[in-house]
Amino acid sequence: MTIATRTQPQIITTALFLSPALSVLAAFFFVPVLSSFLLSFTDFDIYALGNLEYLRFVGLKNYESLLNDPLFWKALQNTFFFVFVGGPLSVLFSLSTALLLNAKLAPWRGLFRLIYFAPVVTTLVAVAVVWRYLYHPRFGLLNSLLGLFGLSPIDWLGDPTWAMPAIILLAIWKNFGYNMLIFIAGLQNIPDELYEAARIDGAGALMQFWNITLPQLAPTSLFVGLTTMIGYFQLFAEPYVMTQGGPMNSTLSIVLLMYQHGFRWWSIGYAASIAFVLFAMIFIVSLVQVKLQKGMQES
Repeated sequence: MTIATRTQPQIITTALFLSPALSVLAAFFFVPVLSSFLLSFTDFDIYALGNLEYLRFVGLKNYESLLNDPLFWKALQNTFFFVFVGGPLSVLFSLSTALLLNAKLAPWRGLFRLIYFAPVVTTLVAVAVVWRYLYHPRFGLLNSLLGLFGLSPIDWLGDPTWAMPAIILLAIWKNFGYNMLIFIAGLQNIPDELYEAARIDGAGALMQFWNITLPQLAPTSLFVGLTTMIGYFQLFAEPYVMTQGGPMNSTLSIVLLMYQHGFRWWSIGYAASIAFVLFAMIFIVSLVQVKLQKGMQES
């Protein structure tokens, strides 16, 4: 029965059931988003926060200033580097771990799944304390391992060349467990008959992986890859806790820049414009995801 053929009491009943959820969405999502969008066209700052008489409409000035801001382009470059380097590495690491844990000969699979998933639910501050010690230029474990091979120590968080790779390594370790579980679920949905038929035909492990596992995991890989990229576009916590965007803005991300303008310098209108530029980028990635999924369903 469509909405057009429903009687008025049925429509009223449906509206009453939906109203609590819609009210929550309106109060905590739609209204804040709309307010932020309107603020992006104003010079809302700490003075306007105390007295709305200081609030002025500036049109597209915030967006023009944003496009002419070298710091924005630096943050954008860092964010893209994190997304397009850290994202694929995270997906590959998650897939590799899922393949190992899904193997029938792997012992204590449940225990290892728990261990690998533990960083996902661990507080980032506690993780940062441990990893800052691992990255310590003199006493860190990573530099100790490098010393075993005769390599010089690296100032992981103090060198602009190595700071972002260090953040990427931390992010991969912190987040790969979630994608690993999704890949394991996808692997367990592949029928065993396909592998049995391949073995009968003489296909080895590599051929089975290339011709069975990867094609069957295509929808899962698409979902994991694109959701990982969308999440990595919102990079904030890792550089905020570990480096505060330094050294020399080498780990400054779009979200961290937005935070600095909004809550450190109180340029809330300017910060809102950064937020909607980020929203536009994520929206484009989401459109790509939908288009790819439709293409897979039609093929």
